Amino acid sequence: MFEMDNKEKYPLLASIDSPKDLRALSEKQLPQLCKELRGFIIDSLANNPGHFASSLGSVELTVALHYVFSTPDDKLVWDVGHQAYGHKILTGRRDRFHTNRKFGGLKPFPSPDESEYDSFVAGHASNSISAALGLSVAAKLEGRNEHVVAIIGDGSMSGGLAYEGLNNLSSTSNNLLVILNDNNMSIDKSVGGMSQLLISMHSSKFYNKVRYAIAKGLRKIGILNERRANAVIRFNNGLKAMLFRKNNFFEGMNTRYFGPINGHDVHELVRMLKSIKDMTGPRMLHIHTTKGKGWKPAEKNATEWHQPGIFDVETGERIVVNGGSPRFQDVFGETLVELAKANEKIVGITPAMPTGCSMNKLMEAFPGRFFDVGIAEGHAVTFSAGLAKGGAMPFCNIYSSFMQRAYDNFIHDAALQRLDMVLCLDRAGLVGEDGPTHHGAYDMAFLRPIPNITISSPYDECELRRLMYTASQPGKGTFVIRYPRGKGSLVDWRCGLEEVKVGTGRVIAEGTDVAFLTIGPIGKVMESVVADAASDGVSVAHYDMRFLKPLDEAIMHEVGKKFKYVVTLEDGSIKGGLGSAVLEFMAANGYSPKVEIMGLPDMFVEHGTPAELYRTCGIDKESVLRTILKFKEL
Repeated sequence: MFEMDNKEKYPLLASIDSPKDLRALSEKQLPQLCKELRGFIIDSLANNPGHFASSLGSVELTVALHYVFSTPDDKLVWDVGHQAYGHKILTGRRDRFHTNRKFGGLKPFPSPDESEYDSFVAGHASNSISAALGLSVAAKLEGRNEHVVAIIGDGSMSGGLAYEGLNNLSSTSNNLLVILNDNNMSIDKSVGGMSQLLISMHSSKFYNKVRYAIAKGLRKIGILNERRANAVIRFNNGLKAMLFRKNNFFEGMNTRYFGPINGHDVHELVRMLKSIKDMTGPRMLHIHTTKGKGWKPAEKNATEWHQPGIFDVETGERIVVNGGSPRFQDVFGETLVELAKANEKIVGITPAMPTGCSMNKLMEAFPGRFFDVGIAEGHAVTFSAGLAKGGAMPFCNIYSSFMQRAYDNFIHDAALQRLDMVLCLDRAGLVGEDGPTHHGAYDMAFLRPIPNITISSPYDECELRRLMYTASQPGKGTFVIRYPRGKGSLVDWRCGLEEVKVGTGRVIAEGTDVAFLTIGPIGKVMESVVADAASDGVSVAHYDMRFLKPLDEAIMHEVGKKFKYVVTLEDGSIKGGLGSAVLEFMAANGYSPKVEIMGLPDMFVEHGTPAELYRTCGIDKESVLRTILKFKEL
């Protein structure tokens, strides 16, 4: 239940237990509700961190949508889910919002598993138009009279899937409304031609006056009807082009365009949504908003306040815990600059995440050798392949989960040609509170079958630097380096840059009873397991495999000949990863040890702290130790 102090601070919001309650308000009350909703989001996220600036920018839009449309019968499809905190709060989840992103609490992004108001999963970007078009066409085929709205924003219009959806939108019978929430931002500032087009678009009272006068005349003589809708839309587009001597991109695709309008004027939003709600055919409403609206620090620096962590509501000061080892992404960024100083062929590419992956360090040091391609992972990979073919040495940094969107590009445009390029997969493994849409669970499994590539994962920050140096050397081909989110283990990480022989692992600890094979930083975390097992009378040999492809065959033969018991550990899917590779090798070479595979189970892992999720998946220290010790009884 809403606590008393919250009821007094947010009296209107306290009365909204569902959108039906919202629709019972007078329109005059909506600005006050927006003010309270924005304040509630600020207060909540100050103590329970989440995606801050994006949801603040969409408050008025959220209120207007639920006020005009009869949700959940009418469907809202959010893209990206960063915008949807207000939506969650207004749809019966206000009293549980303090559990958002916590283990067992509200999910970090919209999900139909959580609420009937969440029409489609929203974690990755640019899928809303395609998904909403499917919902709209299905409703029409089933004879259901429901409205479907796609809300796309935060740079998602830079993703290729959005244009595939738009292309099909104009050639499929539907009544879809697409709302472009244009804040000129993704996480970092939006880039590219579409961003510039959206900034420059404008509307005209004169144009609208002429258009409505003509439409009224056409209705009188029976020309304006659904059967002739496409012809009328083309006429409308021609009229606008004639008046302004320029074409609108969306209307050029036979999608009727409205706007742009002020996305923070809730009355204007309600008026516009009511006027276009029941129109037939595809429509695009373009609104301008400010990311971080209502919180001055976020308005000034939306990137920093995209997901700011804990902060003080009174002072606006972010509470940042410094000290200790650096984050893996920062070691990556610093090392990339160091490599680029020594090798002028090195360039950096990222799909809209320069700050998140710390490639902003290269951007500052060598702006002409850095490329942010927007939310377009497939293009990022193929663009990198073109750079490599042309003689550059590209480092393409993509979050592991988002790399799934560029699988075809990686196979056909990079690996097939044996191009010298480096794919850096940030956020590999369990990322924590962002949940199943963001966990880097599958990269090792889906990359391992691809020929002509090297797959590696560093044990610690020094190994990351050495692998980056190795990958940058001529003739190394298509080279993958995967590493996790957050802090590593070394305070003194600025080790020398030395080449690592591809396909070689390391012996971390000698032993005689059980072979413990790990890949990546999870092995560093589990070093103490070997000592604990020794105190219980089990001698464990620990091998850091370092390369998933190619495997270190010398280590594998040693393990196959010497050990009856083998435990593999990875922070990726147990199906298709290191454990699978080890089993394949043993079978192919006539070895038959008992192999226990530990990794992420065959399920979508929910959100929570990494420690909570490691326990849930059975790959925490206690679980690993129990697995190793059970061989003592055999």
